[in-house]
Amino acid sequence: MGRSTEPEDGAPGGGAPFGLIDVAGDSMVPTLRDGDQLLVRYGARIRPGAVVVFRHPFQQNLLVVKRADGRRPKGWWLLSDNRPVDSDSRSYGAVPDELVLGRVLLRLRPRPAWLAPGRRLERLLLGTPLARIPGLARRLGVWVRPEELPIS
Repeated sequence: MGRSTEPEDGAPGGGAPFGLIDVAGDSMVPTLRDGDQLLVRYGARIRPGAVVVFRHPFQQNLLVVKRADGRRPKGWWLLSDNRPVDSDSRSYGAVPDELVLGRVLLRLRPRPAWLAPGRRLERLLLGTPLARIPGLARRLGVWVRPEELPIS
């Protein structure tokens, strides 16, 4: 969940497609923690693995930060990084495209960290042999599920 500088009407205003989000809660641990401040690019293209900001499907005045797991017929399947926390698509289903507002680019506070690498960097970090370097992909903002790591 989060507090935001996103305009009231839900669309970025005046040509500045960026905003700040303050993280509230532990659903994105270990990637994000309560109190982290994030830079969001509203209207950015979403792809699986991206950390996104969206309006909660049942409480649209509530902004939520989750990871895009993939596209489904009715929208995006969005999951918590902290898997025991199931306040995500497992409880409310796929989130319609119009509720997904943007992509988190980086964590500003408490320690800056890039969360949105480009496609080329992502492919490079997921290919062997770089994927075998423990934690390298995650440090550069690429989400890797343990089952997707290459076996050495």
